[in-house]
Amino acid sequence: MTKYRVKVDKDTCIACGVCYSTCPDVFEPDEENKSQVVSKYRSSCCGSEGVIDDSVADCAQSARDTCPVQAITVETVE
Repeated sequence: MTKYRVKVDKDTCIACGVCYSTCPDVFEPDEENKSQVVSKYRSSCCGSEGVIDDSVADCAQSARDTCPVQAITVETVE
């Protein structure tokens, strides 16, 4: 099973909500309504990074592609 690292650039995020409405399995709003990775996949204290698997990869990539400011990255973990 392939693993993917997802990352939200909190400085770039404009809190529009497109990512967590597109992919609520991976993204959710934080206290400022900026995107963060849901706790199930979170790998950082501030919620900006996580590791996901194939089951939600398409969803996360759709969220990345619809982000108007390109604040989300999805990369295959080597």
